[in-house]
Amino acid sequence: MPSTHPTRRTALCTAAALAMSSMSPGAGAQERRPLEWVVGMSPGGGTDIVARTVADQMGKTLGQTIVVVNKPGAAHNIAADYVARSSTPGNLLLTGDYAVLATNPWLYSKLSYNVDKDLASVGMLVRFPLILVVSPKLPVRNFQEFVAWAKAQPEGVNFASPGAGTPHHLAMELLRQRTGLKMTHVPYRGVTPAIQDIMGGQVPCMFVESAGGMPNITGGNLRAIAVASARRMATLPEVPTLMEQGLQDFEAFAWQGLSVNASMPAAEVQRLNAALQQALNSTPVKARFQTLGVEAVPGTPEQMNAYAKVERARWGQLIKDIGLKLE
Repeated sequence: MPSTHPTRRTALCTAAALAMSSMSPGAGAQERRPLEWVVGMSPGGGTDIVARTVADQMGKTLGQTIVVVNKPGAAHNIAADYVARSSTPGNLLLTGDYAVLATNPWLYSKLSYNVDKDLASVGMLVRFPLILVVSPKLPVRNFQEFVAWAKAQPEGVNFASPGAGTPHHLAMELLRQRTGLKMTHVPYRGVTPAIQDIMGGQVPCMFVESAGGMPNITGGNLRAIAVASARRMATLPEVPTLMEQGLQDFEAFAWQGLSVNASMPAAEVQRLNAALQQALNSTPVKARFQTLGVEAVPGTPEQMNAYAKVERARWGQLIKDIGLKLE
């Protein structure tokens, strides 16, 4: 897992890269093309907000405009293909997330891009903690009570997700696998209709990510009973983790990194990484992330590569175990 704090070496590299950028001929903002940050989700959601927040701060550091472009659809494959296959890739950035870098290579038999050959890592962006929520109508207030209730249901328990193969879906499949509960997946077309049916009691439970779920949790429309991270969330300090409630070594996040076309020169990748680290450690970005309930994960391209590799192996095994394929 990438360190959540830059090492001294990372900090020194950051300063050196930015200094070299400012001294290099032609490094001025007037001589650089705007950068295009491609996001595989619609405007307004957590992924889009993270990109726009970081892009604004990075642009100030680089002295270069960064324009966020939304290309939603096909589990982020449209956005990834756009960056991986572009004939002019030098000014393109991509929110390389859990789907593109870890699960899609297992979920889809044919992809137009190869994550190892066509995309390169700049650095991690954020992790969205996943929160196990239930309908307020359900007679449970913690994970132990939920397990007991679920085991008492003769037909088993349905669970919602924003769609097959999403972090929300796979985290619940992992929970089902680890607990032995009889559970059936009910996929929705997006997080909003899934949450609405949890609130209404049509489906009893699901995992929500922090940015999408917090308003309804704090508003009392969803009851949070556990967090799928190693530590409690600062924004939900009263909600214990699954590990605290007896489910050992259980962690699941929706996560994102910053990727580029693999043809981008190493010096440019380092320049972008340096600006990214400054952005993630800046006061405006930290404040915005706190309101979203997301965790910034500063680090090097190598750390992002290592994290994505571990996540790909981990979730790939689960996807094979449950026989899931999306075409």
